[in-house]
Amino acid sequence: MLSYQHIYHAGNLADVQKHALLAWMLGYLAQKDKPLSYIETHSGRGLYQLDAAESRRTGEAAAGIERAQAEGWFDAHHPLSQALRQVQSRHGAAAYPGSPMIAANLLRKSDSLHLAELHPREYAALAAAMRPYGAKTYQQDGFELAQSLLPPTPRRGLMLIDPSYEVKSDYDRLPGIIAKLHRKWNVGVIALWYPILTDRRQAAMVSELKSQNLSKSICHEVPFPAAREGHRMVGSGMFVVNAPFGFADETHKLDTLFSRLK
Repeated sequence: MLSYQHIYHAGNLADVQKHALLAWMLGYLAQKDKPLSYIETHSGRGLYQLDAAESRRTGEAAAGIERAQAEGWFDAHHPLSQALRQVQSRHGAAAYPGSPMIAANLLRKSDSLHLAELHPREYAALAAAMRPYGAKTYQQDGFELAQSLLPPTPRRGLMLIDPSYEVKSDYDRLPGIIAKLHRKWNVGVIALWYPILTDRRQAAMVSELKSQNLSKSICHEVPFPAAREGHRMVGSGMFVVNAPFGFADETHKLDTLFSRLK
């Protein structure tokens, strides 16, 4: 299934959690003078305009990143704030970076970026947006790409797995996929984003991930109000294997920020 397009949801509260944690991890890893590999299995288009009709139609960005910025959730030194400034200075005040562009603006020339996206239109936009950054883009299944790249060169690095969950079987197969990727790349940071749904469809997956005792794993979830009446997503989760030192402290800060939501 290839119907999902993130432009309707870019900058929502789930993105705030996911991108704040991703940016913090990349900023932390980039402090060491050693090259990194960044791999993303479901990249989307990489760059969004929050004044686009699709974004304004849902209002999710207004309740998400626009509110977070207006209320000063992240100071100027936070890696997410740094990435937002760079992207907006280059692409306009309404520009919002997807995770590939956040990574491109926080990593160095010595680092490598590998970005998969299967949706034809989303891939075309991704390739165009990321071309100036020298990223390698692939129109293929992200899980297949990940298996083919691991262990990557450079060996240090981070993989973000951020599927649309259009295919319900993703919840069942993701724990096995992550365990297999971890066996092939035992030093890599592997981050899985997932929605928290009213029917608790994600619960069994999260329980299975926790039961695998993957190294230095941390699960972080934040609740938030549904974007509109009947909307099933009421929170956002990140499960991280080989979480960097200090990651737990960053999640506690997000807990405080999200507790302000009514």
